[in-house]
Amino acid sequence: MATTALTQSNFDSTVKQGIVLVDWWAPWCGPCRMVAPILETLSRELAGTIKVVKVDVDQSPVIAQRYQARSIPMMLVMDGGKVVDTVIGAQPKPALRKRIDAALARRG
Repeated sequence: MATTALTQSNFDSTVKQGIVLVDWWAPWCGPCRMVAPILETLSRELAGTIKVVKVDVDQSPVIAQRYQARSIPMMLVMDGGKVVDTVIGAQPKPALRKRIDAALARRG
């Protein structure tokens, strides 16, 4: 698996490490399962540029509540621990890549 699973204990330190795409998901969520292979591909393609991580909303409800992950899948593009973009719902790879590229461009 190219993506990293996060929990409450490692969330804050991980998302502060540059550009991170956080996938809020649950095993029972059909659209989450649809987007998972896209995120795996992006994680491999962008290795060393961004990190793609997953947070199971059922296993980490405190973090999910903090970031208001009420509809899943929800993806947050974070830069240095700050949310720079929010994507709600399953999206095709080009749409997600565009959001990531925008975050990278803002960084300079």
